[in-house]
Amino acid sequence: MKSNAIERARAKLNLTMDVLEVQADGYHSVKTVMQTVEFADTVRYIPGDLGIRAQSNLPWLPTDVKNLAVRAAELFARAAGIKIGGLIMIDKQIPVGGGMAGGSSNAAAVLRLLNREYNVGFTSKELEKLSEKLGSDVPFCVCGGTVLAEGRGEKLTELRPVPSCSVVICRPDFFVSTPELFTAIDSLKITAHPDTAGMLEAIEKGDINAIARRVFNVFEAALPGRQAKAVSIVKSMMLDMGALASSMTGTGSAVFGLFGDTDEAARAVTIFIKEGYSAWLTRTSPRQEL
Repeated sequence: MKSNAIERARAKLNLTMDVLEVQADGYHSVKTVMQTVEFADTVRYIPGDLGIRAQSNLPWLPTDVKNLAVRAAELFARAAGIKIGGLIMIDKQIPVGGGMAGGSSNAAAVLRLLNREYNVGFTSKELEKLSEKLGSDVPFCVCGGTVLAEGRGEKLTELRPVPSCSVVICRPDFFVSTPELFTAIDSLKITAHPDTAGMLEAIEKGDINAIARRVFNVFEAALPGRQAKAVSIVKSMMLDMGALASSMTGTGSAVFGLFGDTDEAARAVTIFIKEGYSAWLTRTSPRQEL
């Protein structure tokens, strides 16, 4: 294998996010249309002595099995019946705690990279199934693209790619506890839900304006007051600057805007940064084949 294998780990957005009933295992069922974007971390694997450890440009991230990328490598080795060792180096660009599946995408990138470099030959479906043991977003992150995810996130239906468009991502300065938001959802009487069927129809037609009209995340209603206000401010700024739609992704705190005009999107990023926000310009990305 190569002595220095590299894989990009792309961020995900939730174009729609709906929370359904609690399943027998205690986890909520979700129904969400997810989309990858070009904004990504970089994962590098350097083979070495037996035993896997991680290293990143964020010194406070765990380097052992507490890091999902390390667990992914160990899981892969067991499933493939091989012995591996070395260093997983992660250049983090996707903000931690933003709801963009950065850790899950790192784990999925490790699975793709090891599958290729060790010539194991797992199919995408086999890697998706294997990755269910790592977390609910990892199966989607194996190939990404435009997907309807159901159950705990492991039931994936590949959709027609959304029309390519510019995306602005802005992260308000707070962290969100995913378990707390699920608890809050249970205590609320949520009356507004995404039009998932309408979103699927709009995607099938390739109508970006119809897609934009159906962007919606139920978790926004479960945010505490200060956090809800912060998200609302960013969304309003996105729309004022020309976004076709804006929403929080996942359980937050990152907010995205879909833009039909790349120049408007670039100006929006400049304005957000001048206002003291962390913001990035990217684009939607298609499914990644193994």
